[in-house]
Amino acid sequence: MSDTIDPTGSGFEGTRPRDTPADAAAAAQAGELGVDEAGLVLPIDVHAPTNPPADDAITPEDLADLAAVEAELDLRWPETKIDPTLDRMTRLMDLLGNPERSFTAIQVAGTNGKTSVVRMIESLLRAFHRRTGRTTSPHLQLVTERIAVDGAPIHPRTYCALWREIKPYVEIVDAASKKEGGPQMSKFEVLTAMAYAAFADAPVDVAVVETGMGGTWDATNVIESDVAVITPIGLDHTDYLGETLTEIAGEKSGIIKPRTVDEDDVLSPRENIAIVAEQHPEALKVVLGRAVETDAAVAREGLEFGVVESTVAVGGQQLTLRGLGGDYEDIFLPLSGAHQARNAACALAAVEAFFGAGAGRQLDKDTVREGFGTVASPGRLERVRSTPTVFVDATHNPHGAKALGQALDRDFDFRRLIAVIGCFGDKDARGILTELEPHVSEVVCTQSTSPRALDCHELAEYAREIFGDERVHVDENLPAAVETAVALAEETDAPGEAVSGSGVLITGSVVTAGEARTLFGKEPS
Repeated sequence: MSDTIDPTGSGFEGTRPRDTPADAAAAAQAGELGVDEAGLVLPIDVHAPTNPPADDAITPEDLADLAAVEAELDLRWPETKIDPTLDRMTRLMDLLGNPERSFTAIQVAGTNGKTSVVRMIESLLRAFHRRTGRTTSPHLQLVTERIAVDGAPIHPRTYCALWREIKPYVEIVDAASKKEGGPQMSKFEVLTAMAYAAFADAPVDVAVVETGMGGTWDATNVIESDVAVITPIGLDHTDYLGETLTEIAGEKSGIIKPRTVDEDDVLSPRENIAIVAEQHPEALKVVLGRAVETDAAVAREGLEFGVVESTVAVGGQQLTLRGLGGDYEDIFLPLSGAHQARNAACALAAVEAFFGAGAGRQLDKDTVREGFGTVASPGRLERVRSTPTVFVDATHNPHGAKALGQALDRDFDFRRLIAVIGCFGDKDARGILTELEPHVSEVVCTQSTSPRALDCHELAEYAREIFGDERVHVDENLPAAVETAVALAEETDAPGEAVSGSGVLITGSVVTAGEARTLFGKEPS
């Protein structure tokens, strides 16, 4: 037997056949879910529209229709509000013919690094010729980023059509939930259902699914994943997930579930597998306990896999990674920061586990290099301008700000770095500022257009406590703040002195990062 696994061959397709949609009348009789207000049984066989060709331009009419759909969906609970049950999602999946069972999946939960890990996993799978679906949240610029097929966000036209296709079934579940004293489906639940319907229709071979805030009760968790990945867990969303690492880790680790094995399906893994990033001991204890409860095999960063070497390179970094099947050398990753190297190690281990790699049985190294070499993670220390260099980063909590600061120190040598910061009111703005203070020269406090944005003058008060008065500036909108920051970065000690070694960092929230990408003409991706 070869010691190199080549999943591109015809012997390993990695997909399961679609389940037959449930009979509408039976569903209606059993759960009172398939009947409209007129008493008519609704058809259950939903087939979402095919995504338009990649070169199909997005028109103003498309964007107007998207805005109308978004306005309608925004009347539902926001994703920051959780009702701890999967009943509504389960009902909707049943009505839609269980699209979530039509593909294999890798699911990712955690506090930081989820989106980057998801994008790395997807890029590796595509290098191995798998057709992929991807869900991430929240989005940076356009909501269609949340649902991607073959690495590209779905077209706004597809997004709108998906909603209209599943809307009657969502309304059935809304009515049943209200009858039982519960809420209607949340926007995040609806978007998750739209994603799974889109993946089933494509059809994709494997979906790479990022949870929302949580895990156990996260809408995405109706899926049965082949591999569960837990990225670093920190204190975030404490109003919803718990005030301690133990509580938060308990919620996040809920994506590790007992494996239901079909003995007739020779392609299904014979065990459920958890890939666990480096964790605080308090969180690790909970995650490992969950793995024991669910009889899951565990691979831990720093033991079964990890980063052997990471050196700064032009446009990213050069890596040697230790995977489940051995070492992978000469990997170029076009992302900066030691935290992204660790994310890459988690992504590699997840893909190895998915394909059944292990001791002495590696994935093809050239294909792994190809997969990592084409990774893109927008809004993650992303360069959007040169002279002065302007970076955008979606950091929104102290744990992420600490990793960002370390990446700036390791990978760059700025003479002068100005931070433009806009945070949300429900985030630890003081903690973010404290972590960034040693790494930036001055800060410009601003606010995004989000209703959740912290008032820039209140943010500036926090900043003055940490930076001192002379290092803090305020602008009430992002364009003005960026203009101020660029001017500060270009200041020199003497007239006519060349400007060099200066930079601007725009960060503090996902929305701030997304609005900055739009400001600099970056397309959603």
